[in-house]
Amino acid sequence: MFCSVYKSTKKQGAYLYIAKKDDFTPVPKELMTMFGTPTMVMVVNLAGRTLASVDVEKVKSSIQNEGFFLQLPPPPENLLEKYKQEKAQRNEK
Repeated sequence: MFCSVYKSTKKQGAYLYIAKKDDFTPVPKELMTMFGTPTMVMVVNLAGRTLASVDVEKVKSSIQNEGFFLQLPPPPENLLEKYKQEKAQRNEK
């Protein structure tokens, strides 16, 4: 299964996977507004491939069922909360 991958001009780390190059008709207008002007990154064959940040089976399923897949960056790590948890664990010992 081939798909085209585009990066967002408005949201850093957001990528849109679609079945056909430059065919954004399956993508909701609201999503396209939030995504901004798509910038072509690559055409990729998803068959027998792994992806760095997302499960390739989720991507294929979403493209087949919805017509697109939106990959968002992971939320930023809350370092203060992590520090508090580690400190609390040290105090329990």
